[in-house]
Amino acid sequence: MSAPAPALRNPRSDRVRQVRALAGRSARSRAGRFLVEGPQAVREAVRFAPERVVDVYLTAASAERYPEIADAARDAGLWLHETADDVLAAMSADAQGVLAVARTWTTSLDDVLPRASGERSDGQATVPRLVALLAAVRDPGNAGTVIRAADAAGADVVVLAAGSVEPFNPKVVRSTAGSLFHLPVVTGVTTSDAVAALRASGLTVLAADGGGEHDLDDLSDRAAGVAGEAEDAAPDLRAPTAWLFGTEAQGLSDAELALADSSVRVPIRGHAESLNLATAATVCLYASSRAQR
Repeated sequence: MSAPAPALRNPRSDRVRQVRALAGRSARSRAGRFLVEGPQAVREAVRFAPERVVDVYLTAASAERYPEIADAARDAGLWLHETADDVLAAMSADAQGVLAVARTWTTSLDDVLPRASGERSDGQATVPRLVALLAAVRDPGNAGTVIRAADAAGADVVVLAAGSVEPFNPKVVRSTAGSLFHLPVVTGVTTSDAVAALRASGLTVLAADGGGEHDLDDLSDRAAGVAGEAEDAAPDLRAPTAWLFGTEAQGLSDAELALADSSVRVPIRGHAESLNLATAATVCLYASSRAQR
């Protein structure tokens, strides 16, 4: 059962100020904690990663509306705080009556890729079959949505390479809708080092690019065994694959494109100039997911 926690009624208390400060990166870095805002994200945190959750805050109305969150928090032995509406609003404008504070963590490539011994650092030997690699993606909404799409498509890992937004940015966390707690998100690695490690583990690296040399539909047809691109050198979507994605505005640089084994374009049949990053990533990840199924 959860430890008893006093009701919070003072929106100007030190606790409220400390929680609100976690919206800033420097406060997150100092405290090693971050905000989990909204019922969906908090629900997934207490269900899938309760060991990372420090405190859960709910208004009386939210506790009644989302009893499964309160029950899961109690079952996990978490601190559960009944919080006045104005107190929770002072902590976060985006909490929708439900907020948690969780500990940050670090995931490295060594944690998700086999080492020379054939095992990962967690003792498992499984090689990822589908990875999303984001090269210097700074927009938190896009990064979070790609994490969510990767989770939905059944990807094994997301890599936020150097220069990308941190995964504990509040907008990233909200945009993942809880998927941050479902799959590993690797940080602290350059794009080139990530590509080298993924390729060494047997993954083909495909760069998503509007001017890509291969059409995604053709590759999908080929993987399904129907009429499509017959070129022997074309990548096989059924193989373990890491998709490399660039920024919303500029895409991948020439140097980043050169890191990939092949580049792939998503066909645009209407008059749209392009797809945004998160949409293109979703299409590519699902194409691989279907081919690998």
